[in-house]
Amino acid sequence: HESQSLLWERMVLQSKPFWEFAAPLFHARFPFTAEATAADFFRTYNRVSPGCIRVEADEVTYPLHVILRYDIERALFRGEMEVAEVPSYWVRRMKEDLGVHVPDDARGCLQDIHWSFGAVGYFPSYTLGAIMAVQIYNAAKADLGAGALEAQIARGEFGTLREWLREKVHAVGSVHASPDALLTSIAGEPVSPKPFLDYLRAKYSELYRLEE
Repeated sequence: HESQSLLWERMVLQSKPFWEFAAPLFHARFPFTAEATAADFFRTYNRVSPGCIRVEADEVTYPLHVILRYDIERALFRGEMEVAEVPSYWVRRMKEDLGVHVPDDARGCLQDIHWSFGAVGYFPSYTLGAIMAVQIYNAAKADLGAGALEAQIARGEFGTLREWLREKVHAVGSVHASPDALLTSIAGEPVSPKPFLDYLRAKYSELYRLEE
């Protein structure tokens, strides 16, 4: 289910076509945004800003939050780390990986609810979901036509994409033996990070005018 929520959040809501549709609605409801263009909204909702809190992270830095948690879980279960070492390890890794200073454990290793109720090993599903969302959306664009789909989103018409997802994913998701089998049936390949990385490079190279 992470792939489905992230597909709508990132591939649709954070896209240029969506803000062509949504910007006038914001102008009508929130007059103080009247001078903000669709491009302004797009840039705002896709800004990259490393921070302490996972649930507030942008789509570029979010995977690093997940990797940190997975590395800790793996080290604990391998006996390579003691629980008492987690806070200091967390602070060090956040500084090394994201350049962020963690001021306290509330904004560090105690910020999530997962470990407190035993949901160890769940964090990778968030990034796996993001990876799969890109592959599924790419398949939708291939089937429905990228230009046609983007034009529909720009008009606030989401039904075609929703029905495509119902047919390709929702109706058959549990039938397949694994996520790899499901992705292969939809996108022609198993779960792969390459489309996700290509998507991030293309999108944020344009946004931040980065050289290839």
